[in-house]
Amino acid sequence: MASPSPPLPSYCTRLLMFCSLVFCFTLLQQVSCDQKHHKNSYSKRKPTLSRANLSNCNLFSGTWIHDDTYPVYQFSACPLIDPQFNCQMYGRPDSDYLKYRWKPDNCELPRFDGLDFLMKMRGKTVMFVGDSLGRNQWQSLICMVLARVPHSSPTQMISGDPLSVFKFLEYEVSISFYRTPYLVDIDVVEGKRVLRLDDISKNSKMWRGVDVLSFNSGHWWSHKGALQGWDYMESNGSVYENMDRLVAFERGMRTWARWVDSTIDATTTKVFFQGISPVHYNPSEWKVVPVSKNCYGETGPINGSTYPGPYPDQMKVLQSVIKDLRTPTYLLDITTLSQLRKDAHPSIYNGDLTAEQRLNPDRSSDCSHWCLPGLPDTWNQLFYTAMLF
Repeated sequence: MASPSPPLPSYCTRLLMFCSLVFCFTLLQQVSCDQKHHKNSYSKRKPTLSRANLSNCNLFSGTWIHDDTYPVYQFSACPLIDPQFNCQMYGRPDSDYLKYRWKPDNCELPRFDGLDFLMKMRGKTVMFVGDSLGRNQWQSLICMVLARVPHSSPTQMISGDPLSVFKFLEYEVSISFYRTPYLVDIDVVEGKRVLRLDDISKNSKMWRGVDVLSFNSGHWWSHKGALQGWDYMESNGSVYENMDRLVAFERGMRTWARWVDSTIDATTTKVFFQGISPVHYNPSEWKVVPVSKNCYGETGPINGSTYPGPYPDQMKVLQSVIKDLRTPTYLLDITTLSQLRKDAHPSIYNGDLTAEQRLNPDRSSDCSHWCLPGLPDTWNQLFYTAMLF
């Protein structure tokens, strides 16, 4: 005789329990899959450069890659750009020079994120110290950060000479620029400007207590005639009407280095030095057919990773000085990568020029400073990487 079937309520209960187990297992699989997919998609959106990878990567050896996602900001959205850097506002007709990113040979740079910068630098101060190339980089950094900050976030600009300060009040972050082209002091004695190669005591008063210091100097040391910023030099108690400019530069930088070693507490202050920013007044250095007698009309970078022209002697001095420092100092070695960018200067698209001057690019082109947006944005991407990664 066949066994009786189990009661219907008991059978239904077992079936419901089985279905519930199957449903839960499927749901858990789906959640696990979704989490994995989310993690993978997030890592694709926000690639990072670990400290291990950074230590094995020469950030300054690489090539320029065309990238349509650049620039990271528009000139019209950053009202503090000086007229001499504001190429698009003053009529530069091409824009392809804005669409290049720097690609190191064996790593990828993290894309600059202004909010990330503010969060990591909350309550801290950054100061650029030097000449107009330092000002170029200072304005670039502020523009890059502003591009990611909501309009409702309060800011404050305090313009002055020698010190200008931009504050992101919500984050208590200040980014300032202190103008001193030689870093060492200049005094006026009986109406004459004396460049004191051994003294930095006056300027340096304003640099104390800053969390991140970025210095630059170079161009003004070679100026002559009307552009020369001094009448006499003083060194070791002697006064000179002139001396070898490279010798003078090294003496001034050694004075700066002594101040760093005697004053900076490396546990609280990071020190950077911007490499020598190149000029592009001699097309014969580029080994290509020139379009003008200087940088005017250049619309693209030099191909490859090496510059066919000479390496600045001032850069060799800086490398020697920084090597001898006891205090950790990071050389932001932007020289070669900037030498490749003959296309990135204002030339005649400069708000400081008259209409008549713009008609004569052979004499009036600025092939020393850089357009904003433009090359200094890459300097700051490297600065951001070296500082925070």
